[in-house]
Amino acid sequence: MNFNLQPENLQNELVNLVPLEEKDFESLFQIASDPLVWEQHPNKLRYQRAVFQNYFEGAIQSKGAFIICDSKTNEPIGSSRFYDYDKKDNSIIIGYTFIGRNFWGKEYNKSLKKLMLDYAFQYVDKVYFHIGAQNIRSQKAIEKIGAIKIDEQEVTYYGEDSKLNFIYVINKN
Repeated sequence: MNFNLQPENLQNELVNLVPLEEKDFESLFQIASDPLVWEQHPNKLRYQRAVFQNYFEGAIQSKGAFIICDSKTNEPIGSSRFYDYDKKDNSIIIGYTFIGRNFWGKEYNKSLKKLMLDYAFQYVDKVYFHIGAQNIRSQKAIEKIGAIKIDEQEVTYYGEDSKLNFIYVINKN
């Protein structure tokens, strides 16, 4: 089976993942323009239009990015993506995730990750996450769903300088 990085119809009771398109820029930037969304992120300036434009271009080019929508209202709430599928390691990375502050602490991130993990584990045995070394909020969130920190490494995000990230993994078993 081939791993489709951008499947359609990934949905559960809280979130609907829709393949990201160019037309989604303004609605996503509206969410991303809140500096507090990026407060602990390695690139704290992503709330700025030009910096977010780079993030968005990388998302489009990845062909694995989604706009996350609230399943009940269809309101955009953020973005996430699959990337770096490794057939030899039988793994994928989930990352570049952000969710608007109105949706923090309300099970949206957990629901998103469960949806993406359930899909990914149909094709791979391991899912990795790169999380900024200073991003305590995301580290705690990923640990709550069972991810284990296995390493620290410099990660270069699309069009940005490398930053120290913690590497987490969740195994299929």
